[in-house]
Amino acid sequence: MVEPPRTPEGVELRHLRAFVAVAEELNFGRAAQRLYVTQPALSRTIRGLEKLVGCDLFHRNTRSVSLTAAGKAMLDRTRDVLADLDAAMTAAQAAGGELSARMDRIWSPVQESFDGELAPMREAFEAMHAQLPTPEGVLLEPVNAGGVPGIQLVPADASELTVVYAHGGGFMMGSAYGYRGMAGAVARSARARVLTPEFRLAPEHPFPAARDDVLTVYRWLLDSGHAPDQIALMGDSTGAMLTLSVLLRARDDGLPMPRAAVLLCPSVDFFAPAESAPTEVELHLRFQSAYLGQLPAHDPEANALCADLGGLPPTLVQSAEFDDMGRGTGTLVSGLREAGVAVRHDSFPVEGHAFQLYWSFHPEAAEAVRRIGEFLRDPVIR
Repeated sequence: MVEPPRTPEGVELRHLRAFVAVAEELNFGRAAQRLYVTQPALSRTIRGLEKLVGCDLFHRNTRSVSLTAAGKAMLDRTRDVLADLDAAMTAAQAAGGELSARMDRIWSPVQESFDGELAPMREAFEAMHAQLPTPEGVLLEPVNAGGVPGIQLVPADASELTVVYAHGGGFMMGSAYGYRGMAGAVARSARARVLTPEFRLAPEHPFPAARDDVLTVYRWLLDSGHAPDQIALMGDSTGAMLTLSVLLRARDDGLPMPRAAVLLCPSVDFFAPAESAPTEVELHLRFQSAYLGQLPAHDPEANALCADLGGLPPTLVQSAEFDDMGRGTGTLVSGLREAGVAVRHDSFPVEGHAFQLYWSFHPEAAEAVRRIGEFLRDPVIR
C-alpha cells in the first residue's frame, strides 16, 4: 500500500493563514493588513511556505499577484483545514468558557459602574474600549462635519464609500475616539472611510441633540458632494436606535436615503419587560429618562418601534441570541419587513451585548465584521 505524501515538517498554522489571505486578496498589502503583520513579514512567510511545499504558489510581479496551478489546487483544501480547525478551537473555548470569560473581564468594570455617578461610568466605558485594538494600516483623521467634531478611520484601499458610525453607550457614554477600534475594523472590512461623530451625550443634552448631530453629519456629506449611494449609516446598541432616528428624520425631511444601514445588537426597546428585576428596571429607566428628557417613551421621533419604518434603505441587522439588552430586535425586524424594507437579520449563537466589539479575538465577532463589510460593499438582500 502506497502512503500519500505527508505534510512537510515545519508547515505551521501561520503559513496556511498567510497563504489563504494572499490568495483571497491577491494583494500582499491588503493581506498584511488583514493579518495584522507587516508586508515584508508576510512575504517571508509565503516564501517559507513555498520552500516547504517545494513549488511556487503565486505568480507575482510589480503589478499583480495570481495563483499558480499548485496554489489553486491547494486553496480550497487549505480553507477547509482552517475552517475545521477554527471550529474546533471555538468549540473548545466555548465549552471551557474562555471566550465568555474574556468578554466578561473586559465588560464587568463597566457593568459595576452603573450603580454610581456618571463620571466613573464614562471613565469605565472609555477604559474598556482602550483595551480593544485598532487594526494596523488604518489611518485616524480628525474631521469637522458641518460643525460636529469626530474622527475618520481610513484604510489604505478606501473606496468612495463613507460610513457614518453612531457609537453605543446608552446615549450617556462613549466617544468617537474610544470607538476607533470598532470603526477601524469596519473601515478595513468594508474598504471604506468610517466617520464617527462626537455627538452630544445625555443627560446634559437630551433628545434630539444626538440625533440632530448625526443628521448634521449626514447633511454635510451630501452637501460636500457625496452621492447618497456613497454613504451608509450604522450603529451598535443605542447607536443603532440613534441611526434609525436619523434615517426617519432624514426621510421625513425629504433627504435621499443612503445606500444601506447596519444595526448591530440594536437596543430598541424603551419599555422594560414586566419580568425584569427591580434593579434592572431602575437602570433601564435611568438611561431612558436621561436620553428622552420629558419626551414619552412611545414618541415615534425617538422610539423606532413606534414609528412608520417605510422608505428606509436596505438594512442589515445583527444580534446575539443570548443578549438581554437586545430585546425588541425581533419586533424591529418584523416591523421593517412589514414596512417593505429590504432587511437581513443575522443572529449569532453568542453571549454578550454588542459582541462585534470583540472582533480581535472572538471568531463569531470577526465573522460578523466580515459580513458587515461584505454587505456595505454590496447591500443587496438576496
